Amino acid sequence: MHKSGGKRLLEWGLIVAFLLIIVGCSQSQKNPTSNPSNNHNTGQIIPGLPALPQPQVPGALPQKEGIIPLNIGVQPFAVTDKVQLKFLIVALNADDFGLPTWKAVLDQVGTPYDVLLAQSTPLTTASLIDTDGSGKYSAILLTNNSLLYQDASGNYLSAFDGVEWNTLWDYERNYKVRQVSLYTSYGTFPEDYCLRPIREGGVNATPLNASMTSAGAKVFSELKATASIPITYSYVYQDSIAAGCNATSLLSSGGSILGVLSPSTDGRERLALTFTTNQYLLQANLLAYSLIRWASKGVFLGERKHYLHVDVDDWFNSADERNPDGTYVPGGFSMSPTDAVSTYQLQRSMITKYASVLPSFMLNIAYNAGDADLTAPANGTSGATGCNVTMSSPDPFTSTTRCLRSDFRFINHTLTHPKMQNYPGDPTCPVITAAQIRTEIRQNITDGQAMGLNITNRTVLKTGEYSGLGVYNPNCNDDIDPPTDYGLMASNPDLISEAAAYGIKYLHGNMSFKSEQPSCFNCGIVHPMNSSLLVVPDWPTNIAYLATTPDEEASIYNCFFGPSGTCANGALRYWPQDLTYPQVIDAETNIALGHLATGSLYSHTFHIANLRQYSTNHNLLFDWIDALIGKYSTYFKANLKNLPWQSLGAEAAYRTSHFNTLQGTKAVWDRALKQVTVSSSVAGTLFLSGASVTGIPAESYNGNTISRLSLASGQTLTLTPAAYVATLSGNLGDVSLQMVPDAPDSPPSDEP
Repeated sequence: MHKSGGKRLLEWGLIVAFLLIIVGCSQSQKNPTSNPSNNHNTGQIIPGLPALPQPQVPGALPQKEGIIPLNIGVQPFAVTDKVQLKFLIVALNADDFGLPTWKAVLDQVGTPYDVLLAQSTPLTTASLIDTDGSGKYSAILLTNNSLLYQDASGNYLSAFDGVEWNTLWDYERNYKVRQVSLYTSYGTFPEDYCLRPIREGGVNATPLNASMTSAGAKVFSELKATASIPITYSYVYQDSIAAGCNATSLLSSGGSILGVLSPSTDGRERLALTFTTNQYLLQANLLAYSLIRWASKGVFLGERKHYLHVDVDDWFNSADERNPDGTYVPGGFSMSPTDAVSTYQLQRSMITKYASVLPSFMLNIAYNAGDADLTAPANGTSGATGCNVTMSSPDPFTSTTRCLRSDFRFINHTLTHPKMQNYPGDPTCPVITAAQIRTEIRQNITDGQAMGLNITNRTVLKTGEYSGLGVYNPNCNDDIDPPTDYGLMASNPDLISEAAAYGIKYLHGNMSFKSEQPSCFNCGIVHPMNSSLLVVPDWPTNIAYLATTPDEEASIYNCFFGPSGTCANGALRYWPQDLTYPQVIDAETNIALGHLATGSLYSHTFHIANLRQYSTNHNLLFDWIDALIGKYSTYFKANLKNLPWQSLGAEAAYRTSHFNTLQGTKAVWDRALKQVTVSSSVAGTLFLSGASVTGIPAESYNGNTISRLSLASGQTLTLTPAAYVATLSGNLGDVSLQMVPDAPDSPPSDEP
């Protein structure tokens, strides 16, 4: 076995969906000498937010007496049975509290929408009806039900006058378009939702828990019927339904109504929630997608699925370790055979424990075969003879890895984990050549195959420290200070050309770096230096790469975020008291739950130090996984998908194409003919939920049909929408299709 001196890891930690701050760490650490080839590098943590943003609780909605008279036919329409698959958000103005929430969920799904700012933009017939007579929108999303604002004299005025409200209502009625009000008060202005006041007020961190009624469970069909929805940082109207009024409760708490299906007297279909919500709050992630699915009757461009992907970096390598007293031990940890077997057993136990939402799961192991001993034989077969960790071997860890070779998915992390970035303008810095890069990429695969590892595809590359993609410290001898993001055009051209020549399709990026954050949800970034490469980012976490035990993790975490933390010179102190290890896991999995709940495709990255079996059947990674899936399964019944990395990359490529193709797409649902036509002025792929046709790949997920369309420029496809019940029941009646698996990627030639 050949160890390369405890190498390691400069991993820049969690930056959730928004970049916080990049800082150095403890002043007590000395500035090490760096070598971008293969010597030990002092690792450094650049942490992100320790908790999700806590919005201020908004105020109550203005109240206005009276009702706008219903004037049927105020705007005569040339009514057809056609609506375009697009949403209309109606907000008061650009500062409307509910606007970011609607935009966030629609962007996550990948469905087109327009925003009408009612205070400054008139609503006319032309706003709603296209020149061919089709309705421009298949659903109307109000930020609140009244659109009231206060003028200079202190009077409350509606952003829509009576004609505009009636224009909207005529459209909804004549084109059978549903409406959702995200925030709704009792009262009758501009129309009556059958809500009558019981109590109202602000809710802060302590949640007001809402339960779904039987009707609510049909609308919020992603969720378990027994799920309790925690409403936090919100202003809440707790209402009743007026006696004799035609309305159905969806959400309730303590006998009061928090959500209602309330058909209008003229037959329009309306759904309303009675509390504010913010795009970062769990309640938004639990409810908002189901609202748009109900509003669109289950037929819309885009899709949503839920995923759990986890990478573990540096298999065969060694890791730095930081003891609870702050002592730093370079290269202080190497995995044992027992650590590997325990990790495998924990992986199996998660599938058993959470079978209802996790039907299958494998870790993605980013390996460095340069530290393996290829002469070491397998010490058994997992699931059959098991792994004999006491068997004599020149390298027991390699022997155990061979035993477990089919039980993880192995991905290329380069042979010896070098830095792939060169340093322009500094001739004193070491240089990594194209030939060295070629060896690092190719030999790692060759050695992995020689060990029989489950390398399902070699189109994926994760470089050491995400290096070579234009993020680096210009001082090659400085591994303490944060790197500079020079952008993807500053990538090492030799890395890009060698990766492309070998048939790499997907390069791991890092959500910590602005240049590696895609512009659309679940997308990748086509590398500007070679369009055959797609950069797909990972989610880092604050489970530190150099933590092997709960005490070590808590010590590092509190060094940054505790009230007396000294890391980053105390700049990131956040919590009023040091957190215990269970509290750290709780805080970190709250952030990750937001990723799972919104349907984030990206993998979360951990390191081998997090796999130490610190007690029987426990390691830091699976403490995190167990807590995370436990939270997810409390709310969701929708399965978590777990894809091989090449399929994850392909999905990101499809999403990227979807958003690019949307710009030239027109999709029209003809209810009379029971068909959806999709045409595009540009070639590309699209996701369409709720409709299918023979010959086009489709899958069924959470009761929804998701078709994957491939269109040539100028092509039109015709699909059949799934059956739905056009009532207020919320039962969309989706047709379940057999899932069509992804076609396997063809492995590229090994020839140069």
